[in-house]
Amino acid sequence: MAKKYRREPVPPALRHTMDYGLVILGSFFVAIAFNLFLLPNNVASGGVAGISTITKGVFGWEPGVVQWVLNIPLFIMGWLILGKNFGVKSLVGTVVLPFFVLLTSSMDAATPDPLLGAIFGGMGVGLGLGIVFRGRASTGGIDLAAQVIHKFTHLPLGICVAMLDGLIVITSAFVFSLEEGLYALIGLFVTSRTIDFVQVGLNTSKNVMIITEEVDEVRDEIFRQIDRGVTVLSGAGGYTERERRVVMCVVQQNEFIKLTQTVKTVDPGAFVVAMNATEVLGEGFKTT
Repeated sequence: MAKKYRREPVPPALRHTMDYGLVILGSFFVAIAFNLFLLPNNVASGGVAGISTITKGVFGWEPGVVQWVLNIPLFIMGWLILGKNFGVKSLVGTVVLPFFVLLTSSMDAATPDPLLGAIFGGMGVGLGLGIVFRGRASTGGIDLAAQVIHKFTHLPLGICVAMLDGLIVITSAFVFSLEEGLYALIGLFVTSRTIDFVQVGLNTSKNVMIITEEVDEVRDEIFRQIDRGVTVLSGAGGYTERERRVVMCVVQQNEFIKLTQTVKTVDPGAFVVAMNATEVLGEGFKTT
């Protein structure tokens, strides 16, 4: 039989408390990365934080105040125009992040090197945003503006976000220098990769598709040797047009070799295709 894991569901009140905790913790990490790495090196790597970096360099305006001034109206605009309930948690992120930016504004720069600032600042911001997203919230800002543009132009949302972030990076290149604009691009890239890492993590599994004439035998042997469940799909040969059954099985990385050996023991001629699978939810894997 396949492995069975039973976990008691998290009570709603505790789940909400944990979400708010993640929003506050993530916002704190973003603020720390901003003040330690990005702002001192003029790395305006997109978003409202990037705008506040530019206005700090041009006008000397306090970044935390600028972020408040921009975030709150953007949140209200999104609520009015998009007609969606963005939720209290996102409002908390919108308000708390600029507060933490102000609270940590007196911290000394961690490095005077803009490349290191872009890399580690991007990592810190990505870590913080990833934690906020795990709390099922956001910190508002440019994402809300992108959703408004998406509503009226019907451009893909990802393109709208990229356009706005790109405009901020280009502006920073004119305000500061081309080199610092390129550093901002590096910071933006590192942030996006770090968010993906926080969301998915290192626990990558394998989704294995097995085409075999010995479906029942392969299935039973996987049950016995790997102790994993399988799904039998209906398919058809592209050339022969003959109906075939396909065995699909998701396993952990360290189980993959044993799975292929088990399949080949039953049917040496089996056709096996393996693909990386991330964020696998269900019995034997993550449940939430």
